[in-house]
Amino acid sequence: MSEYINNTEKRKEIIKNIINQLHHGRSVEDVKTEFSELLKTASSSDIAAVEQQLIQEGLPVEEVQRLCDVHVAAFRESLNQEILPESIPGHPVFTYRAENQVLSRVLDELDITINNYISKGDSAGLQALRQQVNRLFEFIRHYERKENQLFPYLEKHQFYGPSRVMWGIHDQIRANIKKLAGMLMDVNSDKKVIDALYKELSNEMREMIYKEEKILFPGALERLTEEDWMFIRNEENQIGYFMVTPGNQWKPKLDMKGEEMQTTSGTVEGMIPLSSGELTPEQINIMLTTLPIDITFVDENDNVRYFSQTPDRLFPRSPAIIGRAVQNCHPAASVDKVQKILDDFRSGKRKVAEFWIKMAGKYINIRYFAMFDAQGKYRGTLEVSQEISHIRELEGEKRLLDD
Repeated sequence: MSEYINNTEKRKEIIKNIINQLHHGRSVEDVKTEFSELLKTASSSDIAAVEQQLIQEGLPVEEVQRLCDVHVAAFRESLNQEILPESIPGHPVFTYRAENQVLSRVLDELDITINNYISKGDSAGLQALRQQVNRLFEFIRHYERKENQLFPYLEKHQFYGPSRVMWGIHDQIRANIKKLAGMLMDVNSDKKVIDALYKELSNEMREMIYKEEKILFPGALERLTEEDWMFIRNEENQIGYFMVTPGNQWKPKLDMKGEEMQTTSGTVEGMIPLSSGELTPEQINIMLTTLPIDITFVDENDNVRYFSQTPDRLFPRSPAIIGRAVQNCHPAASVDKVQKILDDFRSGKRKVAEFWIKMAGKYINIRYFAMFDAQGKYRGTLEVSQEISHIRELEGEKRLLDD
């Protein structure tokens, strides 16, 4: 077999064969015995590439996700030998790893706390356990940065495996954190059930750390460009971090300011660059007229400049009002109230004004928002009206695509 091991494509074919055997029930130990030489040299990049190929060939993502731990167990020896790519404080991968280190310590503390609670069961121990489990909710930010910032850039490089497999495991972890926290709030919960659920959750989170360190991060560092990492770093603060503060030692070679990054992202002719992404005028118009709300925009000079022409407007508007002073669009009895809102917005005294009324069997929420530019200058007022009767009647939960 040695003549094949140095050949990347042949190596991937053998890895693919191993994974298929695992999926058909063969044990990890059997696989290790037969393919021991390959398992010692397989790289994280090889494993991730083969998993993605299997998904593309029709293997359900859920099946890859279900046996992901088995894959890692089979290749653990080679993954442990693989040298991790170096990174610098401030680089997104460095921050991810720092969070993983903190999470490991939090889980170590939880191991002790839950053992004490199971054996002693005192109220002080329960309170400490609740507090420590609540910390795990904060770690969800780590997963959210992966899902919303790292995965999209990997997909731009045609690397879909992590987002399709890891995201599902994130959801399992989130659900188990919520479930565990709920059980801890119920004093009648069975301690054995709590212990079993925590052990399952702890194992899931520790295994995810391992998969990130040994597969995801090396694969990402191999594929993403310096510019990609720069964009990711610029976006991280929007979601936040888990008990760490990112350093600033890492300096990307393309060191552009956030504003420059937004305006130099390859705008296509005919597209309007926005703070995140770019759209055609037609797309913007369709978007605004599709929203289930009425929008009216009044500029800094109190003149009406836009309203969304939706099919079922709550309040009628005519194109004749464009350019008209907003004060003239209201009856005399309410002009003073309108002016008060505008004056408060302009002075910065308030940024939002909200009202709700009943009209023709509808319950309508009306909100006014002050608009300011990046320099803090007042640029106008946005009026948003919405019929909310059905929203007020909602109860419980309705998951996506649950009919």
